Amino acid sequence: MTLNVRLARGDDQSFIETLGLETALETVSPVRAITKDVADQAFRRLLTFCRERAGTVIFVADNDGQRAGFLVMLTDVPDDVTHIRQAFVAYVAVRSEDRGHGVGRALIEAAIAEGQRRNLPHISLMVSANNVTARELYESEHFLHDRILMCRPLGSAEAS
Repeated sequence: MTLNVRLARGDDQSFIETLGLETALETVSPVRAITKDVADQAFRRLLTFCRERAGTVIFVADNDGQRAGFLVMLTDVPDDVTHIRQAFVAYVAVRSEDRGHGVGRALIEAAIAEGQRRNLPHISLMVSANNVTARELYESEHFLHDRILMCRPLGSAEAS
């Protein structure tokens, strides 16, 4: 297996959009009952927002010459509380058949290296509490728990 992480090119756009849409619903906690269509719309909005920013970096991982995953990172959006510069991983996706083979780790390592190259003081991301595999990866790469977003369902809007 030959794994390579590189900056995204124009011919990667279809892959990024397709894989992002395939994984969009997986990124949402089961606490938030949404449809695939809503998750897809949220991914499209995020991708549009990121593409419009000058500081966005997109990495693509190739596994044996075939695209296996991607990572979108913002470098020009400061932390919302401290307003300190940061690298922020906005989205990570790995094809299901490439999971467990180091693709996600390679993408995170590339993001960390890019943040260091840009002299940013920290890198952050959000992950659903139920995504144990991703949380274990991030913790093994020395990500620390910073804030905890808590959510309580209030019942169906249709029921009120």
